[in-house]
Amino acid sequence: MVRIDVERVRRDTAGCARVTHLNNAGAALPPRPVVDAVVEHLRLEEETGGYEAATARADRLEHTYHALARLVGAAREDIAVVENATRAWDMAFYSLPWTPGDRILTARAEYASNAIAFLQTARRHGVQVEVVPDDESGRLDVDAMRRMMDDRVKLIAVTHVPTQGGLVNPAAEIGRVAREAGVTYLLDACQSVGQMPVDVGEIGCDLLSATGRKFLRAPRGTGFLYCSPRVREQLEPPFLDLHAASWTSPGTYRVREDARRFENWETYNAGKIGLGVAVDYALDLGLDAIQDRVTHLADALRQRLRALPGVTVHDRGSRQCGIVTFTVEGHDSHQIAQGLQAERINVSVSNASSARWDFGPRGLDAVVRASVHYYNTDDELDRLCRALPRPVASPGGRGTGAAG
Repeated sequence: MVRIDVERVRRDTAGCARVTHLNNAGAALPPRPVVDAVVEHLRLEEETGGYEAATARADRLEHTYHALARLVGAAREDIAVVENATRAWDMAFYSLPWTPGDRILTARAEYASNAIAFLQTARRHGVQVEVVPDDESGRLDVDAMRRMMDDRVKLIAVTHVPTQGGLVNPAAEIGRVAREAGVTYLLDACQSVGQMPVDVGEIGCDLLSATGRKFLRAPRGTGFLYCSPRVREQLEPPFLDLHAASWTSPGTYRVREDARRFENWETYNAGKIGLGVAVDYALDLGLDAIQDRVTHLADALRQRLRALPGVTVHDRGSRQCGIVTFTVEGHDSHQIAQGLQAERINVSVSNASSARWDFGPRGLDAVVRASVHYYNTDDELDRLCRALPRPVASPGGRGTGAAG
């Protein structure tokens, strides 16, 4: 088994000397080669001009498409580079033609931005949004989804790894159901790309959105969309410009054939180059090795947390990843995160407002989210656990934490 040289990747990561960074599901610390690539391009823009720098570095900009295609097992023509995962997802979702009575099947652990888009489309077009039940482990129940399929299902849209916990939804099994039914399948891979192997051919999705800033360790303001040739000609993006389409006559236009129809002309070129460098960095380490390291650290953190009095770990799923969520009895999760930040330990908080279909039935309001990456260490996990407040029991002997 290939192992990651942890000392080397920590040397590549300046932030490791300053903070214990356990907020990689928010934005990971970028490695030095990524930062250097971004700064170098910005310097070139400073010295020669933005258009001129883009022309001079056209090969590096194009390389990003090759790198992303290799990352997810696609062709470069299937990749669009956009500002972020939300815009990538939106450009795909809002390209779909809707008619009243169409059905959208989604997961209980779906992210707020996606759910809001579903509800807006239901209001506008009279479609039905239906949440597939979870199985006993907490992940989407594929058998239940199969029973819900009929000829009115227009879209299966699922988040691979939810923002509010460590479970991994069965993306490939969902893909088999979608292919059997001939239904378009949109996968939100915002939290999975970069921490585990993700292959669109194995998963069977038609559309996949992802970000750069999280586990890929790329700059903020970068993301990408995969669009399969199978569905591309059926999808006209909701926004077009002179990059996404050609003005062919005074009264006509033609949408470009490749996935770059989902892009627009103005783009963050320094970040786009940095995204390609970040993908190269991950591929050089190996996604299997990254997954092994991340899974090991997350499992180790869950074990440590479960051993602490008054701490409850809330992750679900038969397969779990690098996101670890918990509460401490008698303590507000936001205050815990603020206290940890004062100790230079970075975590975040997942709120019910981001996951109402999931947190509501579970009686959760907010949880602390600690998300590990391969450059973290066991010592940093111990540091987090030592810094947590002691539980506070209510007079009746039960916890009063805001997160339930």
